[in-house]
Amino acid sequence: MQNTAETGPDAPIDVTPLLDDPHTAYAALRAAGPVHRIAGTDGNPAWLVTRYDDVRRALADPKLSLDKRHAAPGGYRGFALPPALDANLLNMDPPDHTRVRRLVVKAFTPRRIDALREPVRRVADELLDAMEERGDRADLIADYAGQLPIVVICDLLGIPQRDRHDFRAWTDALITPDPTEPQLMKQAIGALLAFFTSLLATKRAEPGDDLLSDLIAVRDDATGTEGDRLTEDELTSLAFLILFAGYENTVHLIGNAALALLERPDLYDRLRRNPAELRAAVEEFMRHDGPAPLAIRRFAKEDLEIGGVRIPAGDSVLLAVASANRDPARFPDPDTFDHRRDLSGHLTLGHGIHYCLGAPLARMETETALGALISRFPGLRLGVPREELQRRRTLRAHGLISLPVAWETRSEQVFEA
Repeated sequence: MQNTAETGPDAPIDVTPLLDDPHTAYAALRAAGPVHRIAGTDGNPAWLVTRYDDVRRALADPKLSLDKRHAAPGGYRGFALPPALDANLLNMDPPDHTRVRRLVVKAFTPRRIDALREPVRRVADELLDAMEERGDRADLIADYAGQLPIVVICDLLGIPQRDRHDFRAWTDALITPDPTEPQLMKQAIGALLAFFTSLLATKRAEPGDDLLSDLIAVRDDATGTEGDRLTEDELTSLAFLILFAGYENTVHLIGNAALALLERPDLYDRLRRNPAELRAAVEEFMRHDGPAPLAIRRFAKEDLEIGGVRIPAGDSVLLAVASANRDPARFPDPDTFDHRRDLSGHLTLGHGIHYCLGAPLARMETETALGALISRFPGLRLGVPREELQRRRTLRAHGLISLPVAWETRSEQVFEA
């Protein structure tokens, strides 16, 4: 791949290789240079940062803003979200980001995450029971990874069973929009806004022991000053963000990790015999093949320099977390999966003030999901040749569309014994 940082914005890199074989493409870009001008799938040019040290510094650089208002005139504008869904932490800089995050942390406690561990295991076991009852084959995305996170998020937010709509269809429409049917994205946005508006009204009338009720209490706290409270748009946007980010990323993380295990039978057996190693393995799954190749888009608030390349004010900057996590300057032999390596500092969950608020939940959920899977199915195997697997073709998410698997039934295991 050509390093276009030196040739200017008139010759941006085609991102097709990043969609087809991202890790190989990122390796070529890292070797060619630290920063590249690319043409995004949305048609907007951006600067792509590929090396670990540069990405880590940029993640915490206050001169790079998450607020779209810092984009150059006529530049990137992103999703056309209504204000009630757009006032979230992924679009905020300090001081608003500091205020909202401080308020949310009060409700997003370790106690609540710990309390979810047993319910998550119970749901995982129920989903695996259903898989077993249907025979000796399943799709781990549709039947397991795609279902577990939505149950967890709904339980966390306190969404009643009767109100659990097809969130996957809505999030799919936002992450991988169909250019032939642009109305699907608008419909999804409208459905999400209507759903959360109704849900918040219900929770105000009938609060429960859940995160959404706690957030409403923070919003409506009569003892706080207006500057220490959430606005109504911020409250609705937070509920949307928790569902959107917490669900989609976890689906892909569990799916990618399951595939990594299926491709490494020795590791599968090792973790089954030594479940205490699973926690470290989850960190390596995140580093080795995480669910989000890029951090949230940044905008240069002023002219600045990254990796010796000048970035004009208002330009979009994409931080390639997937590339940084496989930079051999930080992680020796980076393409090899090794959960016994030093995993401190991987960037899958971010760095600095925008470090993922839901990191403890993502870790717990993935560890629980994989632990239940490998203990239930000792001989799990891919149900199709590796080359037949399909991934989502988007820069925003790195995940499988499906993951067919097969196993021996218990009767077959008894017969063979």
